[in-house]
Amino acid sequence: MTIIDTHAHLAHLENLDDALQSAQENGVVGIVTVGVDLTANKKNLEIKVKTKNPHIYVALGIHPGNINPSEIDAGLQFIREHIKEAIAIGETGLDYWYKWVKKDAAKKAEQRDVFRRQLALAQEFDLPVVIHSRGAWRDCLEMTKGAGVKKAVFHWYSGPLDILEEIIDAGFYVGTTPSLAYSPQSRLAISHAPLERILIETDCPVFFPWPACHSSGGGQDDQGGFKSQPKDVFRTLKAYSQLKNIDEEKALAIFNQNASDFLRISFEPPIFGHQI
Repeated sequence: MTIIDTHAHLAHLENLDDALQSAQENGVVGIVTVGVDLTANKKNLEIKVKTKNPHIYVALGIHPGNINPSEIDAGLQFIREHIKEAIAIGETGLDYWYKWVKKDAAKKAEQRDVFRRQLALAQEFDLPVVIHSRGAWRDCLEMTKGAGVKKAVFHWYSGPLDILEEIIDAGFYVGTTPSLAYSPQSRLAISHAPLERILIETDCPVFFPWPACHSSGGGQDDQGGFKSQPKDVFRTLKAYSQLKNIDEEKALAIFNQNASDFLRISFEPPIFGHQI
């Protein structure tokens, strides 16, 4: 089976070369590496140039948790200057759960301003958006719809079901990670999402606790948890197939088609990477 990790942070991976080799050996043929700030965006573009396999796709963005007021304009200008090298805008969005944001109206307003400016770039250049929406699902949805963005994925969605229904009705996607093996919120949301609107990801190098390994067949070596790599997108696939009682290969064929539709790429294994 061949697969794509639709959300990874390669700029933050330790032992990147080993992780990419392991991904290739395990059947990961494509990785979307998302940016979080100016430094990560630059590094991701360098990784793309240096890497032949797996195929690297770059999303350029400013994460709500990485906003540096002195760097906002330069960060957005960099995205604009390198827009032709990007397959999407992201990771961007809102996060009201950060302790320094939760009770600070000015910080929330700052997040919304930076998000709004990235949505405008996505709309201008007709690119999909990778959205971080923790604790701000309603605002993210309304802002994305209001910006006229055509394609968006609410990455690692674990929010309310009523907003999930509106996300789907708007034609958007939701993403899910290995947390699907153990997180009640993730399992509830994804159990209600149509398969045709789901993208699978790792969000690596996020650390996932032991239950994820146990439920996803991680093995004894992973007792206590594992720090994710792109190859762990197969854990997400396995967790989904167990949750929905569906054959892994059948689910994967649809997940691959979803990635192809969302990212506007052709997927003809083992060649994966021709933008259309």
